[in-house]
Amino acid sequence: MAFARIDGFSGSAALARLIAAGAFFLGANAALADGCGQPIQPGRHEFTVQSTDADRTGVIFVPSSYAGTEKVPVVFDFHGSHSNPVGQLKRSSWDQVAEKEGFIVVALQGSLAGAFDGTHAWNVPLVTTQEGGLDEVAFIGAAVKAVEQAACVDRSRIYASGYSGGGRMLSQYICSGRSDFAAAGFVHSLRAGAPVNVDGQWKPDGATCAPSRPMSIIAFAGEKDDANPYAGGGKPYWQYGFLTALQRWSQMDGCTGDAVTHTVGDVTQRLYDTCKAGARIAAYVYANGTHAWPKTAPAEGMMASASSSSSQSGVVQVASVVKASAFDPSVDPAPRMWEFFLEADKRNIVAEAAPAIMKTGTAVASDCAVNGDLQGTNCSSQPSNMRRSAQGVRDAL
Repeated sequence: MAFARIDGFSGSAALARLIAAGAFFLGANAALADGCGQPIQPGRHEFTVQSTDADRTGVIFVPSSYAGTEKVPVVFDFHGSHSNPVGQLKRSSWDQVAEKEGFIVVALQGSLAGAFDGTHAWNVPLVTTQEGGLDEVAFIGAAVKAVEQAACVDRSRIYASGYSGGGRMLSQYICSGRSDFAAAGFVHSLRAGAPVNVDGQWKPDGATCAPSRPMSIIAFAGEKDDANPYAGGGKPYWQYGFLTALQRWSQMDGCTGDAVTHTVGDVTQRLYDTCKAGARIAAYVYANGTHAWPKTAPAEGMMASASSSSSQSGVVQVASVVKASAFDPSVDPAPRMWEFFLEADKRNIVAEAAPAIMKTGTAVASDCAVNGDLQGTNCSSQPSNMRRSAQGVRDAL
């Protein structure tokens, strides 16, 4: 066993004792027969991963259904700037989806210090100019391998989701040619390479984005986002707009024809479903959306049967092309992304749901917010079953 010695323990015994204590070490060279055969205590655990330049940290969530005997999917959840793994889980609620659906969630921590104590940001290649940043691409790759070895994981069903700066990090990770993720989702963050000015217009630099294969992606954007502007501009790392990034992804995925587009309320969906290797691209644009994580009202977003398509009193039902599901994908981006991930590689099934009526004009106050800017910190006094959201970052890295 190659687990590092921590607190006087090593090997599998150390793993068991550290898991029981709520934290464990994922050695990048560990070999647990693909992690199967050993249960892991349910809940959140802090962990450390050996990367190329430092020991790096994160949080892993294990659902109560996990027994270590059957391979399960994994979703990596990347936090935004001036946030942290716990704050991101509160915002995204990926752990709540995982508990219901029986998969593992991993939230890694960026190497840069955020604007507030306990917060962090990502050292995104071609984006970040701050000193002190570590090799994030190597860290993410090491974390994927470590989780594969420490848990009973279906390696063909490892997905990723990123918010704001975390989505920019995820974009560049895929652009660098890494093939760890089967599909990916982006909230206010989709990029397709570094911005370059060509004849007075900002476009993605094709030389800085070369995915290893066509990949299914789902992306969300708000037209009133002032941190990562929908139409482009903003910070030097942003510049080209969301639709330009989306179009570039359609080219990289080899999609043919225009996107199928429809609008419900203030939400417009675009879907490319004729791309190479069965890849699909879905996008949701909120006309009144800000940089805040999109969120529906509690009584909205009901999922109907696969044969109906109607709306009444704020409830939007699902279009007839959607496969019926016991899980409602219309609550917010995380469950909608999960439904998309499940269907993304099935050639004859398209995860196309009429978007729910969204409350997009108001940002929900952050967890332990400081001056309204903090994207979430670990506030133990907040009930864990609350819907977690936070204000959008104003000074994104």
